[in-house]
Amino acid sequence: MKKYTIIVCDHIHNAGLDFLRNQNDIIMLDYSNLPKDELLTKLSEADVAITRSSTEVSEAFLNSVGKLKALVRAGVGVDNVDIESCSKRGIIVMNVPTANTIAAVELTMAHIINAVRNFPGANHQLKNDRVWKREDWYGTELKDKTLGIIGFGNIGSRVAARAKAFEMDIIAYDPYIKESIMIDAGIKPTKNIDDILKCDIITIHTPKNNETKNIITKNEIAKMKDGVILINCARGGLYNEDDILEAAKNGKIRWLGVDVFTKEPATSNPLLDLSNIYVTPHIGANTLESQEKIAIQAATIAVEAARGSSYPNALNIPIRESELPHYLKPYLELSQKLGFFISQIVKGATRTLNITCSGKIAPYVESLSTFAVVGALNHSLGDSINYVNALFVAKERGININIDTKESASSIYKNLITIQAVSAEDNISVSGCIFDEDKLRIVDINGFSMDIEPLGKMILFKNTDVPGVIGNIGKIMEKHNINIADFRLGRNDKSEALAMIIVDNNISDNILQELKKIEACISVSYVII
Repeated sequence: MKKYTIIVCDHIHNAGLDFLRNQNDIIMLDYSNLPKDELLTKLSEADVAITRSSTEVSEAFLNSVGKLKALVRAGVGVDNVDIESCSKRGIIVMNVPTANTIAAVELTMAHIINAVRNFPGANHQLKNDRVWKREDWYGTELKDKTLGIIGFGNIGSRVAARAKAFEMDIIAYDPYIKESIMIDAGIKPTKNIDDILKCDIITIHTPKNNETKNIITKNEIAKMKDGVILINCARGGLYNEDDILEAAKNGKIRWLGVDVFTKEPATSNPLLDLSNIYVTPHIGANTLESQEKIAIQAATIAVEAARGSSYPNALNIPIRESELPHYLKPYLELSQKLGFFISQIVKGATRTLNITCSGKIAPYVESLSTFAVVGALNHSLGDSINYVNALFVAKERGININIDTKESASSIYKNLITIQAVSAEDNISVSGCIFDEDKLRIVDINGFSMDIEPLGKMILFKNTDVPGVIGNIGKIMEKHNINIADFRLGRNDKSEALAMIIVDNNISDNILQELKKIEACISVSYVII
């Protein structure tokens, strides 16, 4: 019987270790107590490694492995895993995305209840100061208060269900979830995040990406009620820490419940200095039940990967070169980038993705469509989306995936892939092809001819085709010290133009608002690939 070696790099629940020990074809080596520098000397033995947040899967780690073919992150986040370097080495990276759902939901509710009744303060006064002063601890009731939920996925929807039991009025904002799903759950949906900002209590349950990072800043706080309560048990950096600190100091935020921080461990974070900020040290997954689930799922996944039977929750399934023609490989990357690109410019929740391939790549449209869907969903779902579950998640979210082929692309392009995203508010298409075997290019956006690499920070500026527009754009860029790296322009037969502006600097919402004020402007979008 062939034996496989699985190394456990960080502490997991004994149930997971027992599962590994009971597999006849698995050699389990528990190195969770080893110093990390010593751990590196043991990695050459591993077929599969199980890690948590304590082990950095960096170049040093990867340079120490020998036959490693898979890595299991026992948890959701993979911030400590260099996925790109793993992919280059053919190492499949997997995570355990749902085992700690209930733990995170219940911690959120604990923070909400603490916020309205201040149990930590009352407990401290009685136990530590030995003072019995009931009049210091008037709280408020959850009943009839409004709860604003940003993100209505696996965790946010369950928080809503529990808040309903407290007879709260709940409003949810999630542009990637069908409104009918929220309505069926008895939740009021909104497409305008400003509706959330009017709530008594606000909690967030989204992945951290370019769209959600700093989703709450001083600008949003200014629109909130005086005495608002904010909760973050999702990811550090979703709320701007400097801005929420200032608002908590001046009383705009009455109470702030935080489990996650931009930099961890957060032992010197100034948020810890304020009495109206209740903190926990990133313990969203820290229940005995969730730790047991995480350990068992991680161990099960590791065994399946070691045997090569399957790679559940794989984030980077490598493609075997022998299985695909050489010309197709760059189109896999291109299709994913096109999906990611279009997800950032389409307005509203995507309801349909139409994927069309033509030319020699047409017979592989199903493989290409999987990569396209991963790209399209990754923008909103982050680490939870992968090549295995993408089509299932799309179906679950009510997104129709249609694939089609054409015999030939056009007289200009030998091969072409086109992705069309349709929402209740918008209809966007983008086409791409490969030049010189490996040069990825976007060649068309909604009928505007382009020739641009899908890489970097891009402003899409659509306008009526009149004089002076480029000059006005340049003045705004100069005003904000934004360097333009490239500027491409397409025109159509409707006297409209589309500029694709590649910039070296991050573009703020204020800059986008200034661009929108240009008289000829029709629309502005900002994309990062």
